[in-house]
Amino acid sequence: MHYASAAVVARIDISSQRLTVSVNGQNYGSWPVSTARAGYHTPRGTYGAIRMARVYYSKKYDMSPMPNSVFFYGGYAIHGTYHVSGLGRPASHGCVRLAPVNAAQLYSLVARYGMGNTRIVITD
Repeated sequence: MHYASAAVVARIDISSQRLTVSVNGQNYGSWPVSTARAGYHTPRGTYGAIRMARVYYSKKYDMSPMPNSVFFYGGYAIHGTYHVSGLGRPASHGCVRLAPVNAAQLYSLVARYGMGNTRIVITD
């Protein structure tokens, strides 16, 4: 499925540190994010949702909480963060961090429309 025909499309713009969500081609919301800080990398490209976890703790980074995780590539996910003061600038180890309420909204959309109907697009 081409991402333009997906029901839920989450577009992450690294330069503006924003995630814009559309549902069935209609704008749903736009929220500040944090992507990879210096020394780390957020992968670019178009991905599907491959796994979801309402409650998840990072095994790689000291059991850091990753609420409402939508995984899109290996261990990379869009997820909630409690470090909301860092949103709007690079601060993560590579994941895309969102405010908890926004991560919950995205998670609910993906759950409702299905992982197979979700595309995640990450650009510079």
